Order: sequence, then C-alpha cells, then structure tokens
Amino acid sequence: MTFRTLAIFVALAGFSSAHADPTTLRFGQIPSTARAVSSLYLYIAEKQGFFARENIAVDVAQIPGGTGNMVAALDRGDVDVTQTATPYLIQAVLNGSPAAAIAGTTANPIYSLIAKPEIKTFADLKGKLIGLSLPVDTISISMRKLLALKGLGQDDYRVKELVGTPLRAACLKSGECDAVPLGQPDDLVAVKDGYRRLGLSTEAVESFQFEVIAARRDFAQNHAPAIIGFVSALADAFRFIRDPAHRDDAANAIVALTGTSDDIASATIAFYLDPDRGVLPRQAEVDLDGLGQVIAFMGEGGTIKPPLPAPEQFVDLQYLRAAGAQ
Repeated sequence: MTFRTLAIFVALAGFSSAHADPTTLRFGQIPSTARAVSSLYLYIAEKQGFFARENIAVDVAQIPGGTGNMVAALDRGDVDVTQTATPYLIQAVLNGSPAAAIAGTTANPIYSLIAKPEIKTFADLKGKLIGLSLPVDTISISMRKLLALKGLGQDDYRVKELVGTPLRAACLKSGECDAVPLGQPDDLVAVKDGYRRLGLSTEAVESFQFEVIAARRDFAQNHAPAIIGFVSALADAFRFIRDPAHRDDAANAIVALTGTSDDIASATIAFYLDPDRGVLPRQAEVDLDGLGQVIAFMGEGGTIKPPLPAPEQFVDLQYLRAAGAQ
C-alpha cells in the first residue's frame, strides 16, 4: 500500500466509522515507567482526550521483567504496541523479529550521575560501586561514556546491574551504591535531599533515540487507521507538553503521575525545555540520526557486529507521516 493510498484509505475509514466502537490497542508498558515522567505523554494523551478523539482505547499491560521483555511480548501477540528502549528493539529485529518503531518517545534523556554527599568529584569514584542498568541499555552506555570523559576507565569502578530507576535509587539510599544514574524527577529530589550531582549523560551523548513505540509490521499494516490515530494522539500529547500555554498543566500532570511535589514537577519541565535539551520529541517523531548513534554505540561495545545496519531497518514511519508528525 502506498503512502497516498494509505492516507486516502484512512480518511475514508475515519469518516465511515466516526461513531463506531473504539478500537482497543493493548499497550505494553515497562513496569518501572508506570509512574515515571517518561510516561507523561501517555497520561496526557488519555487525560486530554486525544485517544478518545481518535476513537482509540488504550489497554495498558505492564510486562514482567522490564525493558528486555517488551519486544518479545509484542512478538508473542501479548500486546499490540509497546514501549521499548531502542537497543532491545535493534537486537530483536536483527534476530528476526517483525517489530518496527512506529513513533518516538524519549529522545535524548538526561540522566544525572547522583553520588553520596561525601563523593565530590569523579576521581572519588575510583574503586567505588556504581549501580548501572544492563550493559546493552542506553543508560549504561551513556554513563560509561560520561565516566570515560571524566577520566575513569571501566576497571576504575565496580558495577552492580540494576534495571529500573526505583532499584538504583534504593541502592543509593541504602548506602550500598556509591553513585547511580537517575532520571527526573528522582535526581532533582535526590539533590534536594543532599546527594550530589556529578554530571549529566548529555555531556557525553548529544544525540540519541532512547525509547520508541514499536508494533509488529503486519499488525500495524492490518490496523492502519487505528495505528495512525494512535500516533496522532501521541503527537498531540507531545505538542501539548511543549506548549508554553500548557506549562502548568504539564507540571500538574507530573504531580498526578509521579506523586512528586509541585516545585519538583515545575523544575523537571524547565530542565527539559529551558533551554530545549532535546529530551522530548516535538510530535512523536523518530530521530533517525539519534537511532544511528545508538547503533554506533552498540557496535563500539560489541553488541552488534559490523557491517552496522542502517537505522531505517528498524522503523516504519508511514503512520507518523500519515499523521503529519514525521
């Protein structure tokens, strides 16, 4: 089906089914993000009625085991669309998965390396325990890049693998971990509580495509009107979050979603957008250059072997294009 044919088909389908029952899409969610800022777009799309406008009902299912299991759940047919960190999608596709990214979510995340108060410099981390995610995860990749930039080789510190911000934050608070990467608002809360921010992931990684929404290619093609409506709702959610006129609404949504305080929620939005640090896509688009950077880093780490694949192999952008968002 060509892009022009797809657009005409969707327009006709939308006209004829304006009053039909909503199409339900089963959405795979990473458990550690259920009440995290990284799920703000999903919360906004629901609360602002963007899904309802597109006649879409989203049935959220948390997938046990976290990020590494998201595409597998998609391939099994347990969910129709899913969040996933890009390295896991890339690995799955190279191993034969029919999945593809259909929308972008977190683009270039800001992870703070948060340390105990007594650790004042990167040099103080020599011999210390740092809680990272799995080696393939972009959090670990960016943190290792930051540590190397600051003069620490991989033999200069010990690592404990902890998947998910809650586990890493708990390791730091218990005293077992000397430093951990934390996203927002957890890093802002930690600094307020007296912990020390040593550096930011963006110091070492300027362009990234951290997370995407993926679907099986066959499912998306067979449910094109619903998929276009879904990504259109996501696009409007990101536009809403970025709109200065809705700054207070976005901050209030962070409070409702995460349970953090008003001042931390407002600081989080300001951290992303004043100035714009490229954390959020403008309208759910996929950054192919950022995806290419993920592939390059995976190649450097030996996770995938040369010749390195092109980022276009892992995306299906026709739905974003039909929604005017790519």
